[in-house]
Amino acid sequence: MELLNIENLYAKAGEKEILKGLNLKINKGEVHVIMGPNGAGKSTLANIILNNPQYKITEGTIKFEGEKINNLKTDEIARKGIFMSFQSPEEVAGISVVNFLKTAKTARSKEPIKIFAFKKEIEENMEKLNMKASYGNRDLNVGFSGGEKKKNEILQMLMLKPKLAILDETDSGLDVDAIKTVSKGINMYKNDENAVLIITHGTKILQEIKVDFVHVLVDGKIIKTGDGNLANTIEKEGYEQFKN
Repeated sequence: MELLNIENLYAKAGEKEILKGLNLKINKGEVHVIMGPNGAGKSTLANIILNNPQYKITEGTIKFEGEKINNLKTDEIARKGIFMSFQSPEEVAGISVVNFLKTAKTARSKEPIKIFAFKKEIEENMEKLNMKASYGNRDLNVGFSGGEKKKNEILQMLMLKPKLAILDETDSGLDVDAIKTVSKGINMYKNDENAVLIITHGTKILQEIKVDFVHVLVDGKIIKTGDGNLANTIEKEGYEQFKN
């Protein structure tokens, strides 16, 4: 069943056109990967889906579960079930990880949280992600290492259970062990009723994930789509072959 459908999408950052007629369709149960050279528009696409006000759609449509979401506010899009993990998660002083998750989950479900079950679920997920239980009481991302911030993003994904998870270079700057933990978290989240869109420069995060489609994004357009083997080809040969 179709989850996300992007048709003929053009978008700008300021006066610079970045996306130039991009098309992408994601169904439930699928894992999609977008790869491309620097400046191709990968992170712009992620921000456009969530309607980041720094970017402007000039043409095309984005539909989520059949509903056009172009003009919805970011928080409205998030409540519909789209989650985005950031390259550089923000530090938020004064709000603990647990309280942040509690607030976010309440806003998403609009129902009271069962505290005991919620606490138990956090503890179980943190253990699986090799996070110390004490991190739950620390201010959100404050003093966290790069790897800890990325694990915290995956923890948020597991707790919020979005319908579509967009992971924007979540593997950036991580060592081998941290990448394995992040991959494990993605596999814990993944099921037949949701979908994942991974934006990445490398293939290490993909080694333990079953990938359905790899898309090559160059100069604002998806110019080639293949299976997981396409990522390995890119790793060996780079993007030069696609630029012409």
